[in-house]
Amino acid sequence: MRRVVWIWGPALTQMGLIFGASAIPNLTRLPGDLSDHSGHFVGYAMLGVAMLRACAGAEWNGLTARAASQAWVLSVLYAASDEFHQRFVEGRTPAVDDWVADALGAAAAIIAVSVAAAGRRLERPDV
Repeated sequence: MRRVVWIWGPALTQMGLIFGASAIPNLTRLPGDLSDHSGHFVGYAMLGVAMLRACAGAEWNGLTARAASQAWVLSVLYAASDEFHQRFVEGRTPAVDDWVADALGAAAAIIAVSVAAAGRRLERPDV
């Protein structure tokens, strides 16, 4: 059980934070005057990294194209469910452009970490 929590805990925590933010009614401003799309991008970039970590089994050697694909699909599916969830929150509406920002944020982060992992494997083949 500890291993499951170690592997999936960060992704589930980020999902909970996103759900909590989406449940705030009539949200007009993000902290630091971050734009709506930037907020989506950053939040889902963080989810993408956490999902990649989980899909890789929290191991550098687990960072494969398959793990990256799985992480992105899970992140995008969660983003769609989050947009649907907003239908039921006062003053919030689902939006395709927000979902696109979510998908792009997850993709950018997953690609960045995957490239870094590949570089790490080239430098240190034992990792």
